[in-house]
Amino acid sequence: MTGRFFIDTNLLIYAIDASDQRKQAIAQKWIATAHQSGDGTLSDQVVQEWFNVVLRKAAVPLSPIEATSIYEKLIEPLWHIQSSRELLDFALDLHRTDRLSWWDSLIVGAAVLAGCNTLLSEDLQHSRTIRGVKIVNPFRVGAGK
Repeated sequence: MTGRFFIDTNLLIYAIDASDQRKQAIAQKWIATAHQSGDGTLSDQVVQEWFNVVLRKAAVPLSPIEATSIYEKLIEPLWHIQSSRELLDFALDLHRTDRLSWWDSLIVGAAVLAGCNTLLSEDLQHSRTIRGVKIVNPFRVGAGK
């Protein structure tokens, strides 16, 4: 795969969760590629979802200090898309015309506005293309990096 790619929250969660070593290894490879190539990106929604999971919903929540340390090294360098009126308008259009949930519309919209040709997520339909962005479930056999 070449070009810009968008990283959904689940990859960031799996990267630090050792309960599924296969998914953890795949997620870590994608995140390493994102950092090394400069082609990976994510949005503020992903950052917020990640903090919500690791601080509150995880089986063993991280302390705020642990979460901050991981955030600064792993996530913050990839955070390029902020919430904006343009993103909200685009997500509304996606929600209406492409029949995506609101939250998925924000993710796909952020990927489109970031100029990504791939969105890595296990939560959307694998191999579907929406507005020029191909959805790839990196955990499907043969789809991982």
